[in-house]
Amino acid sequence: MGHITKTKAGTYRANWRDQTDRQRSKTFTTKREATAFLAEINSSLNRGTYVDPHAGKVKFGPYAESWLKSRNHELATAARDESIMRNHVLARWRDIPLGKIDHSAVQAWITDLGKRLAPASVIECNRLLSGVLRSAVRDRIIGANPCEGVRLPRRRRQDDDDRIITREEFTALLRHVPDRYRAVVALAAGTGLRWGECAGLRWDAVDLDAGTLRVLRVAVEVNGHVTIKPYPKSRAGRREVPLPQFAADLLTRHRAAFPAGPLGEVFTVRSGNLMSRHTFRARVWRPSLVRAGLLGSVSDLGAGFLGAWTDKAGTEQRKKFATREEAVSYLAQHAGEGLRFHDLRHCYATWLVSDGVPVNDVAGLIGHQQISTTLNRYTHASRDRNSRARAVFADFSLGSFPETLSIDQQSSADESAT
Repeated sequence: MGHITKTKAGTYRANWRDQTDRQRSKTFTTKREATAFLAEINSSLNRGTYVDPHAGKVKFGPYAESWLKSRNHELATAARDESIMRNHVLARWRDIPLGKIDHSAVQAWITDLGKRLAPASVIECNRLLSGVLRSAVRDRIIGANPCEGVRLPRRRRQDDDDRIITREEFTALLRHVPDRYRAVVALAAGTGLRWGECAGLRWDAVDLDAGTLRVLRVAVEVNGHVTIKPYPKSRAGRREVPLPQFAADLLTRHRAAFPAGPLGEVFTVRSGNLMSRHTFRARVWRPSLVRAGLLGSVSDLGAGFLGAWTDKAGTEQRKKFATREEAVSYLAQHAGEGLRFHDLRHCYATWLVSDGVPVNDVAGLIGHQQISTTLNRYTHASRDRNSRARAVFADFSLGSFPETLSIDQQSSADESAT
């Protein structure tokens, strides 16, 4: 139950034993304060909600680093969380005792982050901070999680209509992709495979005669190092996907022209190593977009080439270059976001839904466990939706109508109807 003793200094010490039967104490100026505190301690011990009043002195930094190391997560997830923790969370809370972090301070931090980061990034920062503090609650270091009830910026879905290209635009893009990588781009658009599923594909999972492939493993890239994970993102990710003829043809040509990797990987770089997503984006994908006219434009002036693009700030830019390749390289580095490789997956789903393939079938083809995920993330409004909507009613006929009633006649008809 605990007891109170008076010290030689005239103060009052509250004494109790915690849930591990360890002797604990805390000193107060008055006996009344010590009595109230001891009553609260006894109550929390009886309810099973006891928190050591001295434990909150543990600093956030060491506890958070230990928390990160104890989690059992995939390599890519762990690397992403470690980066967010280091750059944003620890930068603010590293030296703060856990017991000193309160709701108001967390809310002020979230508000400040919202001025500098995208809503999605702010939400991730809060997720990690809350995860650490929630663990501290379970470890009886603090009594409550101060992240509860924090108002987060709303994650608004961006207008991605400009990132869904037509089949004609895709065909034009494919012509400008280097031969070695043309099949992987065709595969992404023709099957909806994720980058990791494309990069991790092996020939043992491809049946060109039957026109199908199986998603069995994926490539994972962490800090520039690519490894193979022997299972896909989720249980629904392990699936069989039909190969459209154009993708099957390009895969056939690819197998004849380029050697497989040491374990039968379909796609490799010239050195024989697995493809790196970041290198592919910089050296293959974005230059191909520029050459296809999907990321700025390059015009032949006769005496040089004019590059025109919109930068990351949304400002239109123009510059003259000596050669076309110099212009393409510059625009690939300095133009705004443009079409992403992952957007080919969006295109695949949107093309299927627009052509009447049931959404539940589309969800199965792209490896989603929930149909709502397919609807919310991977289907977009087609550019011809207005004309398609009008076409539904094209055969509707109003027929012939009786002579139009005057207002007085209409009123009389309404009264007789009642």
